[in-house]
Amino acid sequence: MAKQHRRQGAQAKLNLVSLMDIFTIIVFFLLMSSSDIEVLQSQKSITLPESVSDKKPAATLVIMVDAQQLMIGREVIAKVDDEMNLTSPTIDSLTLALKNRAIMELEKRPLSEGKLESSDGLAVTIMGDKSVPYRLLKKIMATCAAADYRKISLAVSAIEARTSEGPQNVMVGGDV
Repeated sequence: MAKQHRRQGAQAKLNLVSLMDIFTIIVFFLLMSSSDIEVLQSQKSITLPESVSDKKPAATLVIMVDAQQLMIGREVIAKVDDEMNLTSPTIDSLTLALKNRAIMELEKRPLSEGKLESSDGLAVTIMGDKSVPYRLLKKIMATCAAADYRKISLAVSAIEARTSEGPQNVMVGGDV
């Protein structure tokens, strides 16, 4: 009885090792599950069209087009009004910018990959405002193809697909 009184009188100890193991597992689970979602950077001036897409966006070069200007990153490439007035099938300033970016991309590749084969092409995502005229979008895509960016994707805002089976999960992006 004396032993039992001594044990009950002593302060209880908390074993933190098991608790830390559980939290470590939870942190790794959250990190791994959150990496499946990719969101393209957008600007407030661009309202993407809505569409149903089942493909995830890939990390590619992004061309942004709003009502006033055409941009790659934060660099303004051309003014929309100026390009709409020209009859050229491509955009010269965009061609130059894309070719410069293609050279930088090829320099990053390992030597074993070598140059692009004729069937290959670089990837680009066009993030255009839904008010952008089709004629301008067609010029941008023709310019991308001429500059060896043949894997063209259009960025859209994902909406739920309405089927008889119920809503499905959709992702932003999609090949053209």
